[in-house]
Amino acid sequence: MSKKYFFFDIDGTLTDRKTGRIVPSALETVKRLQEAGHFVSIATGRACYKAEKFRVANGFKNMVCNGGHGIIYDSELKENRPLNYEAAKAVYDQARELGYGIYTAIDDSNKVYATDFLFHEQVGMRKEPSVYIIDPEFDPEKDRKIYKMYVSVPKEEENRLTTKEMVGHLRFEKEYLMFQPDAKQEGILRMLSYAGGNPEDVVVFGDDYNDLNMFDERFFKIAMGNGCDELKAKADYVADENVKDGIYKACIKYGWIHSFLL
Repeated sequence: MSKKYFFFDIDGTLTDRKTGRIVPSALETVKRLQEAGHFVSIATGRACYKAEKFRVANGFKNMVCNGGHGIIYDSELKENRPLNYEAAKAVYDQARELGYGIYTAIDDSNKVYATDFLFHEQVGMRKEPSVYIIDPEFDPEKDRKIYKMYVSVPKEEENRLTTKEMVGHLRFEKEYLMFQPDAKQEGILRMLSYAGGNPEDVVVFGDDYNDLNMFDERFFKIAMGNGCDELKAKADYVADENVKDGIYKACIKYGWIHSFLL
């Protein structure tokens, strides 16, 4: 069997969204793939600091993180790039001009910065744990690094933020728009340069809109049965739901591992 290069999204693919824990059969499948000589990696939009605990706890040596801007190869951090500064700053400036609250992450951590409490006043707190730093003197020009931004623009007003297409963005929460790297495909290709693999040998597993980017035509694309319709439409194969052993069943179907479940 030829060596394959597997890349797995975390949330909703490897993990049960209800518990946040990795599906047991998925964890065992990953171990079996590694034992069979395949290359295995995470491919997640999560920031490096946020995904690292999951990577270590579940025995992954390789990870594409930070939406494709972060690379951990053989347990060593190789890259972790911020957003394109000029593009991100254009979004930042327009959001402020339009009167929207904005939090900015200027490093790989849970710290977010703002000049005022406008974001809180408009939509409340963010939906994930954060350290809020309110500094009237805050200016991203000081360090010229922006890793993520959170803008309190309602969905029905997104068209006012004309610069938004300059930066990868997602709306996981209805109250605000998140700007972060959306380049999993590029991250996977850069990982291949470290691992010595070819795009034609890549297999990707995903479930949500932020996985659309990594569904490259050169890869073998597997969408989870619990995934969004847009991703399923691009997939080469739609697996069973992840909590119904979808990853395991797909790997058995294509002969990448031997059966181990009764």
